[in-house]
Amino acid sequence: MFCLSPTAPPTVRIVHSGHACNVEEERHTERVYTIREGETLELTCLVTGHPRPQIRWTKTAGSVSDRFQDSSVFNETLHISKIQRHQGGRYYCKAENGLGSPAIKSIRVDVYYLDDPLVTVHQSVGEAKEQFYYERTVFLRCVANSNPPVRYSWHRGRDVLSQGSDKGVEIYEPFFTQGETKILKLKNLRPQDYANYSCIASVRNVCGISDRNIVFKLTNKTASPSIKLLVEDPIVVNPGQTVSLVCITTGGEPNPTLSWVSSSDSLPEKSVVKGGTLTLPAITSDEAGVYSCVASNNVGNPAKKSTTIVVRALKKGRFWITPDPYHNDDNIQIGREVKISCQVEATPPEELTFGWLKNGRAMRSSERMVITQTDPDISPGTTNLDIIDLKFTDFGTYTCVAALKGGGIPEISIDVNISSTTVPPNLTVPRGKSPLVVREGDTVELECLVSGKPKPIILWSRADKEAPMPDGSLQAESYDGVLRIVNVSREMTGSYRCQTSQFNGFNVKPREAVVELIVQYPPSVEPVLLEMRQGLGRPVAMNCRVLRAHPSRVLRYEWRLGNRLLHAGHFDQSDETEYTVKSLNREGWGEYTCDVNNEAGAGRCTFLVTGKAYPPEFYYDTYSPLWQNRPTVYGFKLQWTQMNPNTVDRIVAYRLGIRQKHNVEMYIPVDGTITKGELNTHNLTELIKPAAYEVRLTPITRFGEGDSTIRIITYSEFHCSFEEEPICMFTQDKNDDFDWTRHSAATRDTKYTPNTGPSDDRSGSKQGFYMYIETSRPRKEGEVARLVSPFFNVVPKNPYGIANPPAYCFSFFFHMYGKHIGTLNAFLRQKGQTAAEGPAWSLSGNQGDRWKQAKVSIHPTASFQVVLEGIRGPGIEGDIAIDDVTLEEGECRDLPPISKLVLNGPVTHTYTVHFSLSFCPFHFPFSSFSPIWFHLHRKLENGR
Repeated sequence: MFCLSPTAPPTVRIVHSGHACNVEEERHTERVYTIREGETLELTCLVTGHPRPQIRWTKTAGSVSDRFQDSSVFNETLHISKIQRHQGGRYYCKAENGLGSPAIKSIRVDVYYLDDPLVTVHQSVGEAKEQFYYERTVFLRCVANSNPPVRYSWHRGRDVLSQGSDKGVEIYEPFFTQGETKILKLKNLRPQDYANYSCIASVRNVCGISDRNIVFKLTNKTASPSIKLLVEDPIVVNPGQTVSLVCITTGGEPNPTLSWVSSSDSLPEKSVVKGGTLTLPAITSDEAGVYSCVASNNVGNPAKKSTTIVVRALKKGRFWITPDPYHNDDNIQIGREVKISCQVEATPPEELTFGWLKNGRAMRSSERMVITQTDPDISPGTTNLDIIDLKFTDFGTYTCVAALKGGGIPEISIDVNISSTTVPPNLTVPRGKSPLVVREGDTVELECLVSGKPKPIILWSRADKEAPMPDGSLQAESYDGVLRIVNVSREMTGSYRCQTSQFNGFNVKPREAVVELIVQYPPSVEPVLLEMRQGLGRPVAMNCRVLRAHPSRVLRYEWRLGNRLLHAGHFDQSDETEYTVKSLNREGWGEYTCDVNNEAGAGRCTFLVTGKAYPPEFYYDTYSPLWQNRPTVYGFKLQWTQMNPNTVDRIVAYRLGIRQKHNVEMYIPVDGTITKGELNTHNLTELIKPAAYEVRLTPITRFGEGDSTIRIITYSEFHCSFEEEPICMFTQDKNDDFDWTRHSAATRDTKYTPNTGPSDDRSGSKQGFYMYIETSRPRKEGEVARLVSPFFNVVPKNPYGIANPPAYCFSFFFHMYGKHIGTLNAFLRQKGQTAAEGPAWSLSGNQGDRWKQAKVSIHPTASFQVVLEGIRGPGIEGDIAIDDVTLEEGECRDLPPISKLVLNGPVTHTYTVHFSLSFCPFHFPFSSFSPIWFHLHRKLENGR
């Protein structure tokens, strides 16, 4: 079966399951989902639109900055097990299918929790003592983290304390923490004030969260903590030693709890805490720092004592030579001054000692050999040897020896040779090493030759731009003047500067040179891979474009189908090449490649030319396309459109695969040509209730099988309680006088319409929603509002005729309370129907302040809709409401008694109930029903 179905932009609504405490609609249409911490959150995004929209869940934070891990969930259901408080916030469902704007709906998730309360005790600031003596004022502060805001209550023993119940007690909330804390003030302590105090935190049992409480015992010995560290400050140790820090309490009631913290936020992994003792085995330099012992008993402020652990270390020994600063000459010369400087990093710096040797013999400071140690604030860890009036006999090897007074750390020795060959450095780039041309991915060595004695450290950096070196640093050190780069990339092309450092060399103006690096790389092309679908006998044009290449000259291209060369040539001024198949034949299907070459290699465009059909797109927008077959089986009307059917050859059939316990396959032949947007249907039968099935649909052309699409078929029946927008795909009739309104009793304004309308939804919930007609002004008597259901598909049991149309039971709950109630009608509207049928169900007049159920069996012969029509009565007290609309297979059972539907109202009114007895396509003369209808109407008028 085929019919034309226009594409439709997406719509979206969010429904919930999981363990919600409550879901309510706030003002400005904000929906709030309340859930208890630790429960399971489950939100489902229901969409309409064709093609089937893609769904994406995202989150923005509420009161915290959790960003959903900056990720998204790309499926219909968002499931969070054991939800935590930081996962509260606003969740968005976005649906898009390329038509119109994306559809977006959101819901705010509010996570409820209540932590155990904490009581802290403080004395008034002006009277603070070590103990809380008689006639002192004490504050007991109770704090608990919660959502929603917590309420506190205080007890002394078994007695409830409230403001004004005791002149010596005052209860208040600090202005700056309103609702977050509750303070109990005991003024001028009395003997009866020494007792057990209970703080009870409550969130009024929302989400089933029970109250939490804590007890604090106040005595005349209650005091804030005090502690003492049984260690020195600082503690200087050698690496590898085991360090123990001992902390003891010297006061406090209740007994304080001891803990250790470090300046690095966390204690070392191998540390051991036992009572007040912290042990650090085999300590390292990285574990040095400040360690603090903290004592707390929730009375006053915590006590804190700290000590610093210093781990001895010597590292980074360096030297530099400074020629005579009074002469403009970088060379060392006889008769002039020369200074040798030596530097190390020492911990602790005050233990650092230096010694100087010449040719292995100890030196002492003299008038011509002056040994000094630089001010630590200017240049820490530095010593200088000044040689005044250099003589030939001063040539030799000078050794700087650094050590720590405490010992246990190996010395650092630095040798410096002073001779006639000690000359300043010079830098050159070897011939042929700049510019240096390499290929992307190679390993390259940039080289600067350094001469001079001693040879200094060479520093490499980018000379052409502010950019990091390949290792990520701004400068790279080299001891041999070579910078080695592994797996060089095109971004590394540019100028590199090599420069002498003052360290391990002369303290003179740096020498420098520049090396140019050129990285060649193969052409980058697009498309890298493109699938092109086309039918036989049609042209196919393929275009390969060069994005970038180095070198960009002498580019050659080759077009191939498989291994067969089709065309070759060179690029001139253009950066693209095109190959066209004028008329595609079966031999023309396959993989076409275009290789673009330069000196560095080749880039490749790949085109997969195929006659494969695009996948079908299942049509989801018809509500529950099910029909009854037998009591144990059901049928399903499968509906789909074909994506881009005209792109390839005509689709001749579909392969249909159905999987449940076993796989079943069949073929659906296609007569004629399928057009874009054409709705195709196929009836599935003998499906076992209530099993779900996986259906795979594959189009077939002369090429063979195309892309498949899979969907799941589930057995379901229609039910709508109007809790979610957009009201189960119900729509407002465009040809009526006014609209039905979605509302809940919790938010409905009854100021101008007393004595009418429901006080809750059908389930008895104040937060639940229903639909109703508002009959206040400017509405007039006889005006009509119609609510139209989505289309329901009907497929006959017998494909050769409709002798017995399938039966459905349509039911709903109604509320008709008020002295001006008009009429509520239910109509069946069938597809293709031209003449209006009478109502399938009708009721007029006041039915009392309660919900009642209506049921009616219908027998449609085509796709159909149900229309609920409300007619305004003679006054404003005439609101009519409906809720819980259902459509089930089979005839209605347990029909509500007609007498109950009619006679519950005041006997002074006349009520009319209409039931349509059949919806068969055969029409009987009205006279056939007249006696039955007249007799029923007379009985109702007489109150029987």
